[in-house]
Amino acid sequence: MSKAPSLFSLDAFAKTMDDRKIKTSSGGIITIICCITTFFLLFNEYQDYNRIVLRPELVVDRDRDNNLDINLDISFPHLPCDLISLDVMDLTGDIEFDLLKNGFTKYRLDSNGKEIGESSFDANEQNNDVETVGASGGYCGPCYGAVNQNGNDDKPDNEKICCNTCEQVRVAYSKAAWKFYDGKDVEQCEREGYVKRINERLNEGCRIKGIAEINKIGGNIHFAPGASISIGGKHVHDMSLFDKHTDKFSFAHTINHFSFGENNEDVNAIFQNDSHDHRTSSPLDGKSIDANNKYEMYTYYLKVVNTRFEYINGDMVETNEFSATQHNRPLKGGRDDDHPNTIHARGGIPSLFFYFDISPLKIINREEYNKSFSAFLLSLCSAIAGILTVGAILDRTIWSARRFIKEKKST
Repeated sequence: MSKAPSLFSLDAFAKTMDDRKIKTSSGGIITIICCITTFFLLFNEYQDYNRIVLRPELVVDRDRDNNLDINLDISFPHLPCDLISLDVMDLTGDIEFDLLKNGFTKYRLDSNGKEIGESSFDANEQNNDVETVGASGGYCGPCYGAVNQNGNDDKPDNEKICCNTCEQVRVAYSKAAWKFYDGKDVEQCEREGYVKRINERLNEGCRIKGIAEINKIGGNIHFAPGASISIGGKHVHDMSLFDKHTDKFSFAHTINHFSFGENNEDVNAIFQNDSHDHRTSSPLDGKSIDANNKYEMYTYYLKVVNTRFEYINGDMVETNEFSATQHNRPLKGGRDDDHPNTIHARGGIPSLFFYFDISPLKIINREEYNKSFSAFLLSLCSAIAGILTVGAILDRTIWSARRFIKEKKST
């Protein structure tokens, strides 16, 4: 009957006899080198284990919020605040006219680009449509033939249309597609000081800050000269004052800040304390364009992706990242001076356009430790075993070489 194997026969770590152990100076040097290398590798593995990385995940955006905020802070050094209008158009056909009168702050700039005061609308400009009053309703300002002030069949005989403010006259002119210029010789504008004010500010610039709410479906937001209105299904601007002064105005601009989504102090504080690069959330910040041509259209094409940052300390930030491509062309069209093979289209208005396209996908960026604890232990074992193996091979090689040389000399 065969004898069962004992534990001694299963030992994979066979021991060398004491009388066969030989210590050499080269072995001591290799041991010191192995210890230093092992410590260095273990330190690097520990740093790699504690390193925090941002791992992205792409999912379908199921956010039910149908609105999206656009945070704007743009400077126009060669356009006065009274001349700029801001409109939003989305792919559904909805248009929001002249957003600068609601929710935005405009700062007047001097010729050096320094703020010289906040630009605000007069109180009587807030009533920006023509009025309907009774025949005995007191003062009824003229509309100068821009509208039929006697009303129409839908109104009682004793009611008529009045233009009591400069803004109401301007609106009446725009509906009639008449040029308003600076309102000179218009009684209401002269009385309110509008003509004097706008002519005194022709050489100023303007900085605009605010938030525009848009439908989450894409579209465009644009700055253009003069009041805007829709006539015959077309979106047009009164450019009479812009065209009147041939040596003034241009759409040179500096984008101080442009982003989508929340822009509150809590979100900004988290971003400032974060070590990751968030330039994709506002890649246009600091972008500056000098205009050499008054009649030029500047366009930015934006691809917007909803993004969430989940931090390892439990903080969470909902934002929107986007890429931007800039293009500009002269309104006269024709061949590009810098690229002879390119021919620009003709037409349009001098303006600054931002076309945005909303992605149906969402990126979730999660902060995680680079390695799990088990992976860290495995890396430690691999590093120690590898160094010891290489050290043993190197020591045996040196020992064998020295013994071979010694035997050669003795013979």
